[in-house]
Amino acid sequence: MIEILDAPLPASFQDGGRPGYRHLGVPLSGALDGGWLAIANALVGNPSATVALEIRLRGPRLRATQPVTLALAGEFSARIEDAAGQSRAAGNWRSLALAENEILDTGFLKSGIGYLAVRGGFDLPAVLGSRSTYARAGFGGIEGRAIKAGDCLKVGVGAPPILLRLPRSPRQTDGPLRVIAGPQRDYFTDAAWATLLDAEFSVSREADRMGLRLDGPRLSHARGSDIISDAVTPGAIQVPGDGRPIVLLADCQTVGGYPKIATVIAADLPRLGHALPGQTLRFVEVSLAQALAARREAAAILAECIASMVPERAGFDLDALYAANLIDGVIDAQH
Repeated sequence: MIEILDAPLPASFQDGGRPGYRHLGVPLSGALDGGWLAIANALVGNPSATVALEIRLRGPRLRATQPVTLALAGEFSARIEDAAGQSRAAGNWRSLALAENEILDTGFLKSGIGYLAVRGGFDLPAVLGSRSTYARAGFGGIEGRAIKAGDCLKVGVGAPPILLRLPRSPRQTDGPLRVIAGPQRDYFTDAAWATLLDAEFSVSREADRMGLRLDGPRLSHARGSDIISDAVTPGAIQVPGDGRPIVLLADCQTVGGYPKIATVIAADLPRLGHALPGQTLRFVEVSLAQALAARREAAAILAECIASMVPERAGFDLDALYAANLIDGVIDAQH
């Protein structure tokens, strides 16, 4: 069991998502960054889409009621406190072994989101084939809600794996987000299309797992701002009547009545999952062939990253050495 001691900000359980039910109005959901979810799971020997805790900005404090192996994928400021009250740094991008009654404070995140995976996964009921939390409908995860203090989470069983680490943090792509023209591109003026590709936009405070509303120049419509509702997918950029674009994410609805000027390609979608209010975004157009090539390249980079994992005991743990008090007392250089 793992007991949640404190959960300052909402964190939810997510896995590979809930495909196959969009015709019933059920969103895909799942991890905003499937690559980092896969890395967290690989570090503890789980299949890549195993359910893990998705954390944004500030993570929870939790206590292991029995020994457990877990991993943090993300830039956390995490620390572990033992039963005697002694604290030590908990490294990112590596397996961590918590002893009975040890406490993990996941701390703050430098990146937008991160993942906490446990060996064997969290023992949660599957709803429509997934354990992902979909808060708007109140199902998946723990009763369809974020975790809270007092929750006790059962974890799966499995032989403890060799503790692993990544030799280096995963590479994060920067630069403009790549898009292809949307199905209603003709609903917008050429000036609006040029603005989308030339201007800077910033993420507004209206941002969650459903989507990001962007601030910046307004995108003008040529044929009105309403269409007969049709299918929408994560990555679609809708533009309502006020001209402010909305980029849809994992928990987006399945149909929408606003025209879609463009779609962010799958390879760049994880970057939107990390985006925070105030962050600047730019867009660049690519072809469908380039989008498919980028998706294959992203899959190859992820596979290479996971294949690069090495046993934790290989070499020195420099973070632990730097954090330790290696020398105590005064040294006289002449003796």
